[in-house]
Amino acid sequence: MFKRGQFGFDAKDLPMHGNRQPNGYVEHWGKAGQLGRSIYERYEDFPNYTKEFGHLEGDTVQGKHHQEAVMTLVEHLSKVEIVLNVHAKKAENINRHLSEWLSKFPRHFFKSITFDNGKEFAGWREIANQFDIHTYFAEVGAPNQRGLNENNNGLLRRDGLTKDRDLRNLPDELVNQLMSKRNRIPRKSLDYRTPYEVFMEHITEDQRQLFF
Repeated sequence: MFKRGQFGFDAKDLPMHGNRQPNGYVEHWGKAGQLGRSIYERYEDFPNYTKEFGHLEGDTVQGKHHQEAVMTLVEHLSKVEIVLNVHAKKAENINRHLSEWLSKFPRHFFKSITFDNGKEFAGWREIANQFDIHTYFAEVGAPNQRGLNENNNGLLRRDGLTKDRDLRNLPDELVNQLMSKRNRIPRKSLDYRTPYEVFMEHITEDQRQLFF
């Protein structure tokens, strides 16, 4: 079992304070079962996971019809959030937009991605092979294992991506505004620096123009 604090956050910090469902509840809606390597293997491969740059958590925030979504990524050390306007909650859309974004960075710039077990991530092998990036999956029905990502998703809901909103034709400008807002808020856990500032310490001047 995971130890309290192992993932660098407390469930009480989540938008629903860790009480989204009763104890023992396992979420099945839209889940594909365990898609790939378990999150348990991540700490074996990266024992310094919580202290090193380059580890991503990934998920989707879906709209009112459950068929459209944005993809969200968060880099664990800097807490920077990436929002990709994928429109449709399909594996091909996820892979296309994720591939385009990862292509902006040098190979091995990102070390790992830990996904939710949603069916939209069924094409993970293509991304893993294309970018030689370690890929893991949280346990089915255990969103707290990607707590930073889940917390940010809740904040995006508050900022305007509500459950009753149609995301099929979501403007890119709005997505960029929401992403910029989140990444420019100082965090106590970052010594009151912003996620944007911490992330920028790890990339070159040329890459900065591509990022936001």
